[in-house]
Amino acid sequence: MVREIVIWPDPILKEVAKPVDRVDDSIRRLLDDMAETMYAADGVGLAAPQVAVLKRVIVIDTSPRQEGQKLLHLVNPEIVRYEGETTWTEGCLSIPGEAEDVDRAAKVWVRALDYHGKPFELEADDLLAIALQHETDHLQGTLFVDHLSSLKRELIRKRMKKLKTQRAEESARAVRDAPKHERAL
Repeated sequence: MVREIVIWPDPILKEVAKPVDRVDDSIRRLLDDMAETMYAADGVGLAAPQVAVLKRVIVIDTSPRQEGQKLLHLVNPEIVRYEGETTWTEGCLSIPGEAEDVDRAAKVWVRALDYHGKPFELEADDLLAIALQHETDHLQGTLFVDHLSSLKRELIRKRMKKLKTQRAEESARAVRDAPKHERAL
């Protein structure tokens, strides 16, 4: 099921996500929904807080832009090592239409649980390393705009507030203009 993606500056995006006690059917359903939502929005990653769930769960699939990758389900991910430096132009599904250069580690090592609750470790570079850092930031209540100057962040915040207002007006107009039924079932 495709879920609604929360748009910044929604306060839930600034909260710290809670660890998952065990990977059960409800967590697997969340992972499936998040993957479907990410693909529908043409993203490469999505963290649970972005769909208003404060759990330490992320999905990432850089395969459309990075050869040899596949869909990753990460529960309770933890970056245990960073190496090197790089600058990458990042965007975010919770900040649509915006992209800015962000300084990140060039390579990371991550520990997490998989879709079935089994522990695994992952070494990543290039886009996958960036996506892992970006999505684990979300679990800490940090967005890519938090890595920018206060001036850039404030300009983007104003554009997102305007976008949210426009979307709310469009939604209200759609409800108001919907066909009226004489009888409801």
